[in-house]
Amino acid sequence: MINFIKTFRKDEDGAVTVDWVVLTAAVVGLGIAAVTTVSGGINTAATTLTNDLSTDMTTASSVGG
Repeated sequence: MINFIKTFRKDEDGAVTVDWVVLTAAVVGLGIAAVTTVSGGINTAATTLTNDLSTDMTTASSVGG
């Protein structure tokens, strides 16, 4: 029984898994933070582009037609 406890205490197989889980969680967290930070600007840019294209298409159709 004492040998089993000593072997169990020295076993580090699960430690690598814990490291990868923590690293993966950090990468996912940083990705979510980046998307949250940029999303407001992207929505504004998309809305502005849509409005400008709509105005240009209306102007082009009234001039050309």
